[in-house]
Amino acid sequence: MKALCWHGKGDIRCDTVPDPQIEDPRDVIIKVSSCAICGSDLHLMDGLMPTMESGDVLGHEFMGEVVETGSGHSKFRKGDRIVVPFNINCGECRQCKLGNWSVCERSNRNAHMAAAQFGYTTAGLFGYSHLTGGYAGGQAEYVRVPFADVAPMKVPDGMDDEAALFLTDILPTGWQGAEHCEIQGGETIAIWGAGPVGFFTIQAAKIMGAERIIVIETVPERIALAKRAGATDVIDFASEDVFERIKEITKGQGPDAVIDCVGMEASGGHGLSGLLTTVQEKLTSTERPMALADAIKAVRPCGIVSVPGVYGGPIPINMGSIVQKGLTMKSGQTHVKRYLEPLLKLIEAGKIDTSSLITHRSKNLEDGPDLYKTFRDKQDGCVKVVFHPT
Repeated sequence: MKALCWHGKGDIRCDTVPDPQIEDPRDVIIKVSSCAICGSDLHLMDGLMPTMESGDVLGHEFMGEVVETGSGHSKFRKGDRIVVPFNINCGECRQCKLGNWSVCERSNRNAHMAAAQFGYTTAGLFGYSHLTGGYAGGQAEYVRVPFADVAPMKVPDGMDDEAALFLTDILPTGWQGAEHCEIQGGETIAIWGAGPVGFFTIQAAKIMGAERIIVIETVPERIALAKRAGATDVIDFASEDVFERIKEITKGQGPDAVIDCVGMEASGGHGLSGLLTTVQEKLTSTERPMALADAIKAVRPCGIVSVPGVYGGPIPINMGSIVQKGLTMKSGQTHVKRYLEPLLKLIEAGKIDTSSLITHRSKNLEDGPDLYKTFRDKQDGCVKVVFHPT
């Protein structure tokens, strides 16, 4: 089969690789009907995540038709169309039983590696390094789905792929990012980044009742996307002082909560945070915490800092600001299964726009290497790339 594979920093290729096989009775094999490039895939492309190996199949946003089931699987039948959450869940460990799906204790085949890095293991992830289990991803014609009787969900008949595809990751990620802000109604929320995750975070904050949604962005296409999603104010960080503008908008009070939808690949940076980040990149890390630093500074005292953006290792942050201002920080990989059914109902009710962010589509995985570069470099107005390989 054809698949998009990692061969080193900046080197993504469309390879012919062996078809997946059933390895466990709970497995299913799906024929991929739609898959996407996620912003966190760029972390792999840019060499920011350790333990990648040449030939690893990429992709964790995918869905498709069940074509084979393991002998112990009874949830799905051949021909069912399913969406597959990016994290893999056993359904039996303590964390799964608590509903903390992103930290499943059993699905990461390299749990010892994750524990050495983070203290405890995280769940296994599709197409996202050997640190998270070394599972083949979904930017391919076929995928093996382990523990398929737990997290994946059947797509309702008549629902278009592009309406359902982002249930796999970025829609629940945006929702969880807003949910962490404990929005009750009437709040002011500031969001760094209006890419695909930011697009859904804005919609979620609006649905939850935020009165004012401030978005910090500089790419014209993403600014337009933010306004379409429901942003009330947009600050262009390339031409405006973000902190001063936020104080002006909030009459000196600051937002009730802030959300970092950017993560380790933030660009820009001003003043001391920009200087510290430049030094840190050269000396200690590839991660760039400008968005998070600005968010921590901008949020009001006793506010909430929500971090759905991905970070993979240590970064310097102003702990003094967190302590002295009495801030609460909430983060984590998304517990996708927790949100599948409620978000599906919102899609069916027409309350969430799931597809207008898609700017580039292809039926050929062979276009993948070029589209990865287009997405990374934000060329041709690219916001989101979706493949329909079969």
